[in-house]
Amino acid sequence: MQRLLTVTLGLLLTVSAQAQSDLPFDVEPITSFHKPWAMAFLPDGRMLVTEKQGSLFIVTRDGQKSGAIRWVPNVEFGGQGGLGDVAIHPDFSNNKLIYLSYVEAGIGNTRGAAVARATLNLTERGATLTDPEVIWRQFPKLLGRGHYGHRLLFDTDGYLWISSGDRQAFTPAQDMQSTVGKMVRLHDDGSIPDDNPFVDYLSESPLADDVGVYGEIWSLGHRNPLGIAFDLEGQLWEIEMGPAGGDELNRIVPRGNYGYPIVSNGDHYDGREIPDHDTRPEFLKPAVWWTPVISPGNLIVYGGNLFADWRGDALAAGLSSRAIVRIELDGDSAREVERYPMGARIRSVVEGPDGALWVLEDDLRESTGRLLKLTPKN
Repeated sequence: MQRLLTVTLGLLLTVSAQAQSDLPFDVEPITSFHKPWAMAFLPDGRMLVTEKQGSLFIVTRDGQKSGAIRWVPNVEFGGQGGLGDVAIHPDFSNNKLIYLSYVEAGIGNTRGAAVARATLNLTERGATLTDPEVIWRQFPKLLGRGHYGHRLLFDTDGYLWISSGDRQAFTPAQDMQSTVGKMVRLHDDGSIPDDNPFVDYLSESPLADDVGVYGEIWSLGHRNPLGIAFDLEGQLWEIEMGPAGGDELNRIVPRGNYGYPIVSNGDHYDGREIPDHDTRPEFLKPAVWWTPVISPGNLIVYGGNLFADWRGDALAAGLSSRAIVRIELDGDSAREVERYPMGARIRSVVEGPDGALWVLEDDLRESTGRLLKLTPKN
């Protein structure tokens, strides 16, 4: 049996090495982390990297890590929850603000995502955080440890976008008195912009006295949105995990309803069918959907010149697919054009300042994940 396991492992490693040798880029391991989740580049070229259990690090591009930066809010770690995304304020050079999403505990064993901002005080050896302030909380807090979403993104006008997962609770994704299963748009201090699409919804509704609508909502009917990115024309795209089948890439529009859990191109895990998008034309259809699933971890739109042929394409990190998925965007439509097997679960892909790609692995068995740098082959 031991010999069989050894031979099998050897074959798998050979297949993996062969697959990676066919990739159009070189893969350079930089360093490793314990359950890494997200990364973002600082103006000086260093990176911030989060680990789910609550650690935040400064990392140089040659792999030197700071000590863990003390993170003030209590992170509820377990299941899919913990410390999540990190985003840099567009005016970081002046205000030193960073934003972190995480899971916090509620009353009665409930949990929910939250977003806080703090001042990052950089030093030669690392950094410290001061003046933390919670600016957003997912509502309501629910039982369970899944589908928080909580990806963060700033746009060119300085608005903060938050993806909020359905928390495996299904129906709240259609409930306008809940921020669960929604895309959220806020000012950088957490206040609600006056031009958000549902701000004036109450005055338009015949049930105005009975219906409370959250003005922070931009779109609804999402399951577990784990990637958000603007394309080079300024259109917002979102990628989310479907149930048993039906991962989706959607172009996000104001007041858009993407149908979950009423429609999906996947089905419930217990085998119960969910009507496809084609059966309910009032809901927006995905631009691309996947069965078998790719299990997206995050999404970017490549804007650099190092991978010149990829400029304007979306790149999705693939968890169960153990790949980076390249998607061509064309106006409102999209299509997968290539898939690059990486031999590991991929949690996050980020474009660096020079156009190189930086990748976080997510190994469930070992609880570790490497930071990789990808550059085109000569």
